[in-house]
Amino acid sequence: MARLNLWRWGVLGLAGLYFLVPLAASVVFTVDVPGQGLTFDAYGQIFSTEGFVSSLLLSLELALATIVVVLLLMVPAMVALRLGAPRLRPVVEVVCSLPLVVPPIAFVAGIGTVLKWGPEHLSRTPLFQTFVAIQNPDFPVVLVLAYVVMALPFVYRALDAGLRAIDVRTLVEAARSCGAGWPQALVRAVLPNLRGALLNASFLTLALVLGEFTVAQLLGFQPFAVWIVNVSGSQAQLSVAVSVLSLLVTWVLLLVMAGFGGRTRSDSRG
Repeated sequence: MARLNLWRWGVLGLAGLYFLVPLAASVVFTVDVPGQGLTFDAYGQIFSTEGFVSSLLLSLELALATIVVVLLLMVPAMVALRLGAPRLRPVVEVVCSLPLVVPPIAFVAGIGTVLKWGPEHLSRTPLFQTFVAIQNPDFPVVLVLAYVVMALPFVYRALDAGLRAIDVRTLVEAARSCGAGWPQALVRAVLPNLRGALLNASFLTLALVLGEFTVAQLLGFQPFAVWIVNVSGSQAQLSVAVSVLSLLVTWVLLLVMAGFGGRTRSDSRG
């Protein structure tokens, strides 16, 4: 047992060094200027650089919209699948896993083809305005739709693990026997027991949206990840500082979500 614990701590220590040493080296590089000593000018330049606030807010808005849409789509579907059609579970699993095997370049090429096809063939129909509206740079709905598809594998796995841990049928039947309708049974009986799975799915979706670059760049939009790449080509220290800041922003948001989820659980127990 002692050897097992030693081996475990050794593996954890190596994993920690693997992640922390490059991060620490990056931080030192951004604050240590030869001949000047320690300075935080690189981080100060980030906040004064044009597009920082707008790109970060856009990514947060896209992340929130993606989380809401993908959960509204997947939670009722997976509950209905578990209750009424468990034999279709392998089919749904394969469909939700397809974004993992489709290269992002091919995915965004297909989206671009559809967006170009719409105005050419629907310019005289009301749908033309729809194609224009979903490409609004202030809030590109097309990115939300793309991110929902890309998040399906992660959300499916998180929700599937949560549903496996509870007896959905018993919870729904108990709620129905008390006079609750199907929406009430889902909201009041099932969702409270899926709080951990919903939080995990939100974590993964948030990280995906904040770090996604290929789709947004090729479609011509500038959320936070694209802004980081565009602004990082001018100065080396500024480039690394932006990368460190983006990592810290992601961590802070995840910690806030984790804290909110833990507080909600404690309140419900109390």
